[in-house]
Amino acid sequence: MSQRRDAPTEGRRTRAELWDERHAARDPIESWSADPTLVEEAAGLVPGTALDLGAGDGRNAVWLAEHGWQVTAVDFSSVAIERGRALAPSVGADVDWRLADLLEWAPPAGSFDLVALLFIHLPPTERRPLYARAAAAMADGGSLLVVGHDRSNLTAGIGGPQDADVLFTPDEIVRDLPAGFLVRRMAVVRRPGPSPAPIDAVVRAERQDTRASKPARSASPSPLST
Repeated sequence: MSQRRDAPTEGRRTRAELWDERHAARDPIESWSADPTLVEEAAGLVPGTALDLGAGDGRNAVWLAEHGWQVTAVDFSSVAIERGRALAPSVGADVDWRLADLLEWAPPAGSFDLVALLFIHLPPTERRPLYARAAAAMADGGSLLVVGHDRSNLTAGIGGPQDADVLFTPDEIVRDLPAGFLVRRMAVVRRPGPSPAPIDAVVRAERQDTRASKPARSASPSPLST
């Protein structure tokens, strides 16, 4: 989902209020199943502390908690956060829920082994500072996972934002990362299902141990895959 926050004016609702309405209109807003890319990428990681930024109604945060992660979930929709609070105990998951705007909230530095930004679509001027704060929140050796609609989804896919300015490519995400990251995966992925299907950009990068002297290297994006 987009976390872009527009300033309120008379007769105009904030982005948080709009997302409150969207969440209130659908239960759940998407699915109670975790995002398949998150499941795939987290499967190879040792559970530790995780930060889910733009957590929505909590499907990914709850899945991580169910699989041994100590999770902090952040979103600016109070409706979504309350729905996540209700969901987690029903499946025995323990999640630290935070109501906050990602454009203003700064997570504690060096605290998380996994930071996930799933379908957070912002213009570059807002995206880059958010990524910088997310990177600063990562512990040495931690993983940053970014998944969102690839810009090619506008013409070759379906759904998602229709504003090219808030979409991105894996290359752009990697360029936005601060120094000191080892890119483990960068790919353009067409989701399984009937054609046309949504097309996602996926980047997973590892924060190198600051005590080590090995230089970071980047990978080339894989071809469009299914």
